Amino acid sequence: MPRKSVSAPAGDAPLRQGLLPGLLGYRLRLAQQAIFRDFADSIPDLSPGRVGVLVLIESNPGVTQSRLARAVGIDRSTLVGLLHELEARNLVQRRRGTDRRTNGLWLTAKGAALLARTLPLIARHEERVAAGLSASERSRLLALLGRLLG
Repeated sequence: MPRKSVSAPAGDAPLRQGLLPGLLGYRLRLAQQAIFRDFADSIPDLSPGRVGVLVLIESNPGVTQSRLARAVGIDRSTLVGLLHELEARNLVQRRRGTDRRTNGLWLTAKGAALLARTLPLIARHEERVAAGLSASERSRLLALLGRLLG
């Protein structure tokens, strides 16, 4: 007796996406998740956000916590917790500012060394995630994303 073909359970069939593929936020979020997964696999010591903070501190020695929080788009209280962690790892140093109400931020030698070791890994990560784009497409994508930011 011939076997009947059994269809896959409904839970295994791909979901219809509805309007989602046409939504910028949805597509950007999926891309971000894929990029962050590759980043985590490539750079286990630091998250993308922590790398961003370290790069900004390196590029702006003595930056205040308030200016850094604005630059990375997080509230000061969230940044304070992140800075506590980076200080505990001896990657960042806070120094009292000139007006005694602010703290300036500097990378420690260990923070600078970790960032220096991490930058080539980030370059390879960037090459991987942009491998499907030509140089002009990558440049255009960056420009378009910049326009979305305002």
